[in-house]
Amino acid sequence: MSGDLTHFDAAGNAVMVDVTEKDVTERRAVATGRVVMAPATLERIAARGFKKGDVLAIAQLAGIMGAKRTADLIPLCHPLPLSSVKVELRLDEAASAVDIQAVCKVTGRTGVEMEALTAVSVAALTVYDMCKAIDRAMRIEDIRLLEKDGGRSGNWRAEP
Repeated sequence: MSGDLTHFDAAGNAVMVDVTEKDVTERRAVATGRVVMAPATLERIAARGFKKGDVLAIAQLAGIMGAKRTADLIPLCHPLPLSSVKVELRLDEAASAVDIQAVCKVTGRTGVEMEALTAVSVAALTVYDMCKAIDRAMRIEDIRLLEKDGGRSGNWRAEP
């Protein structure tokens, strides 16, 4: 492969990065985020008190579906045949928040960081959407990549 990875060709036009010559390796990414809300909203989520359904179960499914559609949402992102997507949502009563973590895996030529971040984002937006009628002041916060394994650049861990 020649030169640095870039989303621009020699004429300055946007292009998808050519990963043809990169090695196929196992790749994994972990992302997290949270939705902070009023204590009463968190209590209602825990009690499964929403007519729309189980907020956590629906947000989990939405996050998985979001990861699978990342290339449709993020320009120039490679479509990937994901081998695994795991989205977990946990209630944090002390912070009055729903914590979200996504782990995505693929065997391929490019990483799954964007898929993990998309999974968390879509899950968080789903929590917001399902609860906004009673709590419009909710905040989606701290969406970030925690870990990345595999590929030419190796492994990476976020600073605590």
